Amino acid sequence: MTASAEPLVRIVRGTLTDEELAALTAVLMARAAAAQHAAAGAPVEPIANWQRLERRPAYYSPVSWQQAA
Repeated sequence: MTASAEPLVRIVRGTLTDEELAALTAVLMARAAAAQHAAAGAPVEPIANWQRLERRPAYYSPVSWQQAA
């Protein structure tokens, strides 16, 4: 954060009691933790590398190795 950045919270009028300051701190900490958790993202599931046998071609040409290149 730079020195010229606007503050996230600014008290415009009055003063906070200890309970109000504690409640505000708890809310800001909870939002920061939720943002950090959301930034981490969901774990990525591995992709299965198997195939169903009925979806594979039943016949391979004897010269299919020549067409693969």
